[in-house]
Amino acid sequence: MKNILTLSLVASSLLLVIGCGSSNSSSSNSNSKNNTLPQNVTQAIDSPASTISQELLNTLSYMGNEERLAYDVYNRLYAQWGTQQFTNIANNSEIKHIQAVQGLVQKYKADDATSFTNVDLPALGYMNTPVESMQAGTYDIAKIQQLYDDLVAAGMTSEREALKIGCTVEVVDITDLDTYITLAQQSNASDIVEVFNYLRNGSYTHYWAFDEGVKNSGLENGCCTWAELCHPEYPQNKDTNSEKKGKGDGDGKQKGKK
Repeated sequence: MKNILTLSLVASSLLLVIGCGSSNSSSSNSNSKNNTLPQNVTQAIDSPASTISQELLNTLSYMGNEERLAYDVYNRLYAQWGTQQFTNIANNSEIKHIQAVQGLVQKYKADDATSFTNVDLPALGYMNTPVESMQAGTYDIAKIQQLYDDLVAAGMTSEREALKIGCTVEVVDITDLDTYITLAQQSNASDIVEVFNYLRNGSYTHYWAFDEGVKNSGLENGCCTWAELCHPEYPQNKDTNSEKKGKGDGDGKQKGKK
């Protein structure tokens, strides 16, 4: 499993898919899509566009795909194990994270595959596609496709291993966002910083939900059972977490089976 984490962190982080092509799918404008997001996130998406580099533009592809991978992995593992954290996080939170990045993609008019230089498979054209209509487990970047396959395969071996996958996905997500937030700050792209902070705050909450799940499975050290997944420095104060302030992005801590 450590090799899976290393692969994801080294291989240009998680290379992602949302909006990586022009969409012929059913469309929805950002206002109708963002009305379930926190107000600060909606305002950031609706604010004037920043001047951004190709490198920063590519982070929208990266993070859209990364959030979608989390959504797909968690739904798949919930179907296998019925563990409540997976469905809570996927359907109360990750779906909004995908929509938030999709709003940025629409804002920066990335309407064809050439807008992103990190797409190496046929573009899926999800810029305006509702999340529920995206094909689960199918991506347009080879590395994320392989990562999804590896994560799901590992998570299908046992419920405890599935919870470890949850810890892994959130650690990778936070690591990537630390890098991309710094890049956005250097570019004075305050709108992207705001949205990415929202994603990262959510990932902190998800990490601790999976940590609790691992502890409930009988491993008292939670995510810290595995050294590469041990991050006690991640904030736990829900009062300062913008995801919690968003009213509706669940922390996934409900227990029990379906």
